[in-house]
Amino acid sequence: MKPNVIVALLVGLVLGFVGGRAASGSKTTTPGNSPTVAQAAKPGARQVDPTVFKVPVEGAPVKGSVNALVTLVEFSDYECPFCSRAHNTVVQLQKDYGSKLRVVMRQNPLSFHPHAKPAALAALAAGEQGKYWDMHDLLFANQKKLDGESLEKYAREIGLDVAKWKEDMTASRLSDVIAKEQALASQLGANGTPAFFINGRFLSGAQPIENFKGLIDEELAKAEGLVKSGVAPGQVYARIIEKGVERAPSRPQGNAEPAPAAAKKIEIPADAPSFGPTTAKVTIVEWSDFECPFCSRAVPTLTRIKETYGKDVRVVFRQQPLPMHANAKIAAQASLAAHEQGKFWEMHDKMFANQRALDRASLEKYAEELKLDMAKFKSALDSGKFNAKVAADSEAGSAVGANGTPAFFINGRFLSGAQPFEAFKPLIDEEIAKADKALAAGTKAEDLYAKLNQDNVNAAPAAPAAPAEPAVQKVDVGNAPVRGPAKAPVTIVAWSDFECPFCSRAVPTLEQVEKAYEGKVKIAFKHQPLPFHQHAKLAAQASMAAHEQGKFWAMHDKLFANQRALDRASLEKYAQELKLDMPKFKSALDSGKFDAQIEADMATGSALGANGTPTFFVNGRTLVGAQPFDAFKRVIDEELKKAGVAIATDAK
Repeated sequence: MKPNVIVALLVGLVLGFVGGRAASGSKTTTPGNSPTVAQAAKPGARQVDPTVFKVPVEGAPVKGSVNALVTLVEFSDYECPFCSRAHNTVVQLQKDYGSKLRVVMRQNPLSFHPHAKPAALAALAAGEQGKYWDMHDLLFANQKKLDGESLEKYAREIGLDVAKWKEDMTASRLSDVIAKEQALASQLGANGTPAFFINGRFLSGAQPIENFKGLIDEELAKAEGLVKSGVAPGQVYARIIEKGVERAPSRPQGNAEPAPAAAKKIEIPADAPSFGPTTAKVTIVEWSDFECPFCSRAVPTLTRIKETYGKDVRVVFRQQPLPMHANAKIAAQASLAAHEQGKFWEMHDKMFANQRALDRASLEKYAEELKLDMAKFKSALDSGKFNAKVAADSEAGSAVGANGTPAFFINGRFLSGAQPFEAFKPLIDEEIAKADKALAAGTKAEDLYAKLNQDNVNAAPAAPAAPAEPAVQKVDVGNAPVRGPAKAPVTIVAWSDFECPFCSRAVPTLEQVEKAYEGKVKIAFKHQPLPFHQHAKLAAQASMAAHEQGKFWAMHDKLFANQRALDRASLEKYAQELKLDMPKFKSALDSGKFDAQIEADMATGSALGANGTPTFFVNGRTLVGAQPFDAFKRVIDEELKKAGVAIATDAK
């Protein structure tokens, strides 16, 4: 992504989208920040910018008829998990719309995906032999295996002349194609992946299929009108984009008074790592994750801020290790163990400089290089001494909306993502001016942050109204595993993925729901193994093989408790621990006995809008993501009230 990307993994984290819907992909700002208008659709439909961009299709791989009335141009990255999800959506759209839709691929391999550019070159080189789409499909089907050896294997599988393919991969002309397409993406404002232009209209991220269909249907109606007016089908796309915008407008400049940024009351723990004086005119509180590539990109920006503003700015670091980053939590603990010995920022710099090596051995190596007391450092990690501190930081971040990383609060004013220095500067300058006025009016330097933070909270715009709840849908339990009384007045149907970290976070919440509403709630489990989770589908099969033997929920608990060990050997180990009939269990996995049921669950979930995980339907009412107990409680209480059922005291 470019530096001006607002990293919204994160919106997704509040709702648990990153593991599933997560953030609708690597999200960017809408091109031009134009006001959106509602699609010509039912109330509550996603709003889409009406701007039409002039998006060329010449020279790019195309699938579909030249006479298609709708053209979808996709900017994608073969190593991006959100692109993988979107690929499946695009495949389904092609099936649903047939000859009415053509798909055009453009390459935008992101810099922090080491295999993305080689994969893009592999696809383009396959295209030189007429096999672009064959390679394209293989790359998305094998996203975790994009090393050179694997790419060559795929080239052989699709029958390429491998010697020529290798030669083409190294040709500068294909690298030039990628560079030009990345420049085009940037020009159009499509800095993240996946990004789509549907008859020139921008749609960002791995959106649910309904969002694509809403826009496609709208454009299809327009295109059909053009055909009726005499435009040849093959000229429809050119006619639609001929007066399109060629470049996403830059942010407005000039002397206009900026709208106040969202602001939160941000407390600063006395023991939080920081640089700069406590009496600084501006305090920046950062929530960060040492394994997050966007957080590492923010480091030089903060260094520049420090160099530019000196003692006028203080930076406070708080921990927000994201669950999908395997080593983020232990890295956070290591940073605090170094902080205990006065070396936080030195460890901070080492870890961000070595983001791909944050295992325990590497952390100890960095500690030795910093000449820390190793016995004390190791003891801190072994004992989990800083677990509570990391958890407290994380919870405090979530409470103020810092669910994604990096997230910054400038005297309490929110700035999301790895923004460039130029995005920080206006806010910092404004806050310094406010500080100077406050000091001149008699505010003591030691009280300055508290005053400015509160002033910004008071001046912040009111929060927007919550979006309308989706319509209640009929959701059949079918033959899904169920826990709870058959005649419970509230049924929760969950679409979940055993390898999704957000799904695992929802498990204790559902247990709390069952305890609080004992006898009044039943829970049904449906499968939605996401394509970028390598072991998710096999784990789903294992759960159903256990279900066949009456042990679904016991296996369910084991799988979520051991999310990082869902390979075949581990699944068999869990089955043995549950004393299952092992020949029967193994046979079920070998034969794919439950494939059809899992595929049916997935299809039903997608039809209902459960494209991300976890997604819940509470008596047919949609609740998306790893929501807190209170979110479930609100809906359950309303449903019990409708049914005339008293709410238990312990649920109030």
